Amino acid sequence: MLSVIIPTDGIEQTTVATLAALVPGAAAGVIREVLLVDRVGNGVIERVADVAGCRYLPFEGSRAAAMAEGARHARSPWLMFLHAGDVLDPGWIDETAQFMQTISLSPRPRAGIFRYASSPYGENGLRDAFQSLGRAILGPSADQGLLIAKDHYERLGGHTPDARRAEAQLLRKLGRSSRALLRSRIVVAR
Repeated sequence: MLSVIIPTDGIEQTTVATLAALVPGAAAGVIREVLLVDRVGNGVIERVADVAGCRYLPFEGSRAAAMAEGARHARSPWLMFLHAGDVLDPGWIDETAQFMQTISLSPRPRAGIFRYASSPYGENGLRDAFQSLGRAILGPSADQGLLIAKDHYERLGGHTPDARRAEAQLLRKLGRSSRALLRSRIVVAR
């Protein structure tokens, strides 16, 4: 089973968009809990968490520190980190369950990263072209979500709360050989 950790900035619309894509995973029994780690504390995300049946964690600090705090409170052996506003394609449920099962039986720990998809409604200009080129050359970026076993996350040291670009550092610690690019796509919020 899986704990989903979403750091939020007090904005309801982006959080609800991400949660809506997770509902089928909860219904299928893949998701055990969703933790909304709110860095603003304006009451909006607390209300969303109450309505959606999520755990609410108020937190002051960086996004990396919020993700580390969410991981600390997670109850499941697997963690999924998503940014508020990011939306997974419907096929993520089966692939995620298969990935967790395969890696659990493997002697080699690995993490999964979702395949980037640009929004069909966004402006796909020069900036998006450069980002796509960067993803092709440098590999996936931290905003593409991360699926990782909790014990592997802890062995790597997790998100370093005070580090600059802590999410990118965690991906570097994983290395190319310890991460898999999943077929399921994620539409990344701007």
